Parts: sequence; structure tokens; C-alpha cells
Amino acid sequence: MSDYRPLVFAHRGGADALPEHTLGAYMRALEDGADGLECDVRLTRDGHLVCVHDRNLNRTSNGRGLVSTKTLAELDALNFGSWHPSYPSDEDLPDLSRLLTLDRLLEALRDSGRQVRLLIETKHPSRYGAEVERKLVETLGRHGLPDDKVHVTVMSFAALALRRVRAQAPGVPTVYLLEILPPGVGRGRLPFGARIAGPGVGLVRSRPGLVPSIRQAGHQVYVWTVNEPDDLDMVLDHRVDGVITDRPKFVLDRVAEM
Repeated sequence: MSDYRPLVFAHRGGADALPEHTLGAYMRALEDGADGLECDVRLTRDGHLVCVHDRNLNRTSNGRGLVSTKTLAELDALNFGSWHPSYPSDEDLPDLSRLLTLDRLLEALRDSGRQVRLLIETKHPSRYGAEVERKLVETLGRHGLPDDKVHVTVMSFAALALRRVRAQAPGVPTVYLLEILPPGVGRGRLPFGARIAGPGVGLVRSRPGLVPSIRQAGHQVYVWTVNEPDDLDMVLDHRVDGVITDRPKFVLDRVAEM
């Protein structure tokens, strides 16, 4: 019997079943048994971190324009769930339409009564540059995080962003996200400040030697976004450390069968 068991992270809260980046999606993922959650953060015009993936509002809300040009109050007036096929959904779930701020998510996780791992991706390029990471570190500190209950890891495609996190919060683990393969990474080298590699599942599929090289160099590997059975089998065969998925229940059930 193998003792291998990867961590399972709900990508944007498990965006397949419920509207992404809503409190209801995150709480459902925890109920389903996910080890952790993944969220993206952007800065509003008045300096608040909000959990929104796209730079503009068109896809996931009834608003228009750039997130970075709106105030928190303007964003809070929008509906962030009605675009999703599951909306409206289970009345017992928390909010499935309201904008989720990082503050609200952290408060909910601290009140959840269980240990949770939270992957926070800072989105770049951003008009606010280094202020994104500065505000993130400040927010974590205000919530007393990381602590024994909420284990925070910061992710980015921007190596410079991870370097800023390493300088301001050296105790916070960091993931270097990869969609294409920069020079050196194929041999297991990660940029300064990065402690975990985060390749996309397509990159893992096209470069079968990538995960072994990274692991041989002593780094952990979290793969995104793993939704299909064949892709899940592939990353499990690689014995990756973390699986980031829109379908956490599906992955958890498959892992339980191992």
C-alpha cells in the first residue's frame, strides 16, 4: 500500500461546480474535504485586495471595465455569481454573488475550525506593481497569518513578485507558476525567492522529464489546473506534491481509491 497522497487544492474555490471566487464555492470545497484553496488577488483603486482572476469584470460579473480602476464600493455593488450555470444554487451555502475580498476569505478560513492551506496568486502585470505584494504581506500580518490553522503560500508567474514576498515575509512559502519553460527551469532551477514549482498541466504533459528534474533538484511541485481523468492519472504517476483543480470532489474521490 502506497503512502503517497498529494494535497488537493480547490482552484478559485472549485470553479466547475459553483461561481469562482465566491465564499460559497470556498466553503463547499472545504466541506468536500479539500486540503486547501487557491485564489487570485488584485488591488482596487482604493487599495483593497479582492479575489478576482481577470483584469476586467466582463466574464465573472454584471459589470464592465478594469478591476484596478474601481473602488471596493463600486465592485461590491456588482453580482459575481449570476453568470455561472449553477446560479442561483443551494440556499444553505454562503454568498454566491457578492464580491469576495481577501479579508473576508481569511476571516472565514480562520473561523472554519479546521486547518486550511491557502494558495494566493498575485496577478501581474499590474498598474500598482510592488504595492500588490506589500499590501498582501500587510494583510496577512493584520490577520496574524500564517499560523497553525491557516497555512499561506504565495504564487506568481512573476519571479520579481516572489522575490518581493521573500524579502518582506521570508517565512511564507512561494510557488513559481509556469505556463512555458524559462531557461534553466527544465533542469530544476527556480528563480531566487521561489521554493515550489507550479507548472501547468499542459507543460507537464509536453515535458515528461520536467517534474522529475524539479523534484531531483529538491523542490516540490504543484500542478494546475488538473480537471480531466487522464491528466489526473499522469500527475499522480509523477507523484506531484499538490493538485490544483476546478473539480476538488472528483480529485479527492480518485485519490481515495489509490
